[in-house]
Parts: sequence; C-alpha cells; structure tokens
Amino acid sequence: MYKGIYIALSGAVLKQLQMDAVTDNLANSNTPGYKKESLSFRDYLINPPATTLEQEERDLSTLSSEKTDMVQGDPFKTANPLDISIEGQGFIALEGNRYTRRGDLKRSTDGFLTSFNGIKVLGDKGPIKLPKGDVKIDSGGGVFVNGQKVDNIRLVDLSSQQGLTRMGSGIFYSKAAVVSSTATVKQGYLEASNVDVVKEMVRMIDALREFETFQKTIQTFDSAASKVVNDMAQI
Repeated sequence: MYKGIYIALSGAVLKQLQMDAVTDNLANSNTPGYKKESLSFRDYLINPPATTLEQEERDLSTLSSEKTDMVQGDPFKTANPLDISIEGQGFIALEGNRYTRRGDLKRSTDGFLTSFNGIKVLGDKGPIKLPKGDVKIDSGGGVFVNGQKVDNIRLVDLSSQQGLTRMGSGIFYSKAAVVSSTATVKQGYLEASNVDVVKEMVRMIDALREFETFQKTIQTFDSAASKVVNDMAQI
C-alpha cells in the first residue's frame, strides 16, 4: 500500500516542477530574448533493503534533466537605437561571466552600456562607456557615437552549454570557455521570446490533469490505510 503512495507522490512532485517550468515560460512569453525551459523525467527501480521483509521493487520517477531551448526567436522592430537583436548563434557578453540574447540595452547614469537590469556590456576593451551623442551599432557589433567608433560589443559563443545556469529574465551564467561567434547584430530590433503560448498552455493542461490523477491516487491509498488501521483497532 505504502509503495503505491511513494510512486504516486514522486509523480506528483515532478508534475508540480513541470507546471512551474511551464508557468515561467508563459510569464516570460513577451520577454525579449527569453528561451523556454523544458524538463525531462526518468523512472527507476529501488530494490528494498535486505533487512526488510518487503520483496517488491519500487518504481519511482525523478527529474532527469532541465533543458533550455536556444532556438532563435523572431526579430521585431522597435526603432530604439539601443535595442539590438542577435541573428545567429551567440550571446552578448556581460560582466561576471554572464551572457544574454536580450538586447534591450541601456545607458547607465555614469555612461556605460548595460543590459536592461544594469549589468555592464563588455567590448574589446572591457565595459563599454558611451560619450554623449547619437549611438549607431553596425551589423558586426561596432558601436559608434556621433560617427566615432567607441568599441565593439563582444559577441561570443560558449564551448559548452552544459554548465549554463539561468539567472532569470534572459540572463545566463557560465564559466565555460568562450569562442568567437559568427552572429550579426540588427540595431533597432529585439529578438522575441521563443515560447509558443498555445503549446505551453496544452503542456500545462496535460501536467495539471496528471497531477490531479496522482493526487487522487494518494488520497485513495491514504483512505485505504486509515480504514485498515481503524478496522484493526476494533478487532
């Protein structure tokens, strides 16, 4: 009886994790450069300890992997000179081993080019500082202010995405070695999220139904266990 509760509970926990991932995807469906997350699961058998009388194995489920879908989103025009979309594989390099494809850049109060949340954008010379004036960014990432070149936005790719950690809102952290990127830049555009809202809604409905099934199974086993205990008490 308790074996069934363990199995159902492991499934319910994983479906809750899946719903959390889908909810996060839906919440960021309009976030520029956002990459959707998906989870995969696997089943495994646990052999009972040799000291117990229980001989059956337990078939439990566990989280196998978390995957970030790096498929490029469609570009859309904003006409903001500090907005850029990246076309091709790669990232904008930020301070602190952080990377992003979210191109809604800002000019900080002290004149540095930053990400939307204030992390400095790196160039060939380090953090890019912008003099006052009109900013132009060419397809190679070259930054010009009033016609004078200031620096190049550092566009990189990662030798491995295995250690890529999501920091939220399209920012990633990685200590992996960087390699040159062949990506190009489009000024006045942003890359849309790659979340398909309809597909995510279908995933959420499926996950919710499965979670409810596991929940009802747990309640059934719990009721049966309570009945056994109460009946035995009356004997």
